[in-house]
Amino acid sequence: MSTAVEAPRTSWHGAEMSVEEFLALPDDGVHRELIRGKVREERDSIPLEERGRPVTVGNRVHSRIVIRIGQLLANWMDRQPEPRGEVVGGEAGFWLHGTKESLVGIDVAVVSAELVAATGPQEKLFHGAPVLAVEILSPSDTHEGIVERVRSYLEAGTVVWVVDPDFETVAVHQTDREPEFFHQQQELSGEPYLPDFRVKVSAIFA
Repeated sequence: MSTAVEAPRTSWHGAEMSVEEFLALPDDGVHRELIRGKVREERDSIPLEERGRPVTVGNRVHSRIVIRIGQLLANWMDRQPEPRGEVVGGEAGFWLHGTKESLVGIDVAVVSAELVAATGPQEKLFHGAPVLAVEILSPSDTHEGIVERVRSYLEAGTVVWVVDPDFETVAVHQTDREPEFFHQQQELSGEPYLPDFRVKVSAIFA
């Protein structure tokens, strides 16, 4: 009696690729991103089978903070004059054009009205950088990986919030400025990139 053996997954972790080559990779259920021209894979994802498609197990705390930040930013966006941009989540895809191109999925992002207008309704990716990228740290994140992601955003002109659920802090990174760190009792301001946006850090983790 023979036993079927699952073919080993191919790993492209660390390989240098163009965006076109990256988009041609097979959909095998492994979460991959192209960060500054190099492939990054989440190696500790847990593959499951749901309706014949591989999916991954998420993180409860991470998902709650994604929703909360998305809600706060969406409320702010609703107060802006038209034409408005968009607040997107669920690792929305962005093609970042820089010295080394990146193709990333962002936890929560604020997209300008101009980029929304330039993106067709059927396109899966935004061909450009968001105004703001929010990255919420997970146990699988490495220091090297976060540094690479932040650099790719800054290179594209994006402001980055790195949210730490364990210490309940937010680090704000902007081009040509030193990072700023905000703790629970402080107020996080979006000036000048998100005019009039203000929120107490504790509200993010409520």
